[in-house]
Amino acid sequence: MSKFNDAISEIENMSQMAQKDQWVNNMHPLVKLFLTILYIVLVVSFNRYNLSGVFAMIVYPIFAFIICDLSWKEAFYRLRVVLPLVCIIGLFNPLFDTAIITYIPGPGGPIAVSAGVMSMITIIVKGVFTVLASYILIATTTIEKICYALRLIHVPKILVTEIMLIYRYITVLLGEAKRITQAYSLRAPGQKGVHYKVWGSLVGQFLIRSMDKADIVYESMCLRGYNGEFSFVEKSSITGTDIIYLCVWTAIFIGFRVFPIISIVGGLFG
Repeated sequence: MSKFNDAISEIENMSQMAQKDQWVNNMHPLVKLFLTILYIVLVVSFNRYNLSGVFAMIVYPIFAFIICDLSWKEAFYRLRVVLPLVCIIGLFNPLFDTAIITYIPGPGGPIAVSAGVMSMITIIVKGVFTVLASYILIATTTIEKICYALRLIHVPKILVTEIMLIYRYITVLLGEAKRITQAYSLRAPGQKGVHYKVWGSLVGQFLIRSMDKADIVYESMCLRGYNGEFSFVEKSSITGTDIIYLCVWTAIFIGFRVFPIISIVGGLFG
């Protein structure tokens, strides 16, 4: 049962984090959504051997974590399932791309670095940075504001509604799963886990309960005037501070993408 409780608690903590009264949280959601998409696109667009260029983009996560008072430890803990999957993508590159492209100094002399190792590290760094950028968006913006921003860029309303309902009611589904497994454990004391013979029946019960909950939720939505479009948040306009923030970070992202910042800084300092 603790796994379900932990999952529900993490979702609720993320929602509370996004509702903090901070200037980044109160910024127009369209600005943060645009910057997140731009950041991800530019990070992914780097050449697979351009590790220094990709690593320079760490400036945005560092700034956001400091300004938004986010914990690196909590971030990596919450992303513990996603990050290993991202890292696995380039894990086999060293086996197929063995050409030596550079040497790095070592205690016993220069160490050869193959193209596969370089591309593997670059892909891992890209994956970590893009996941962190998405985490920053979620940690500073409520799901209602994210959906509002998606509608402003004309994402289909049915897709936006699905995203919001899944996020809102995932805790309800987790609660139902918790009750089902708890009822099973009470009827099978001392047994570890759920026996494979009852997997089908439990999944069927979970599906039936989910459909019943969905009917109740939909009826409640209709009683509150739902007509296919949610009024996600109160409509707001982009302020001058939002425009300055957007322009500054857009210029930084493009500058870091076009110019080899780390090489330039390294040359200045010898």
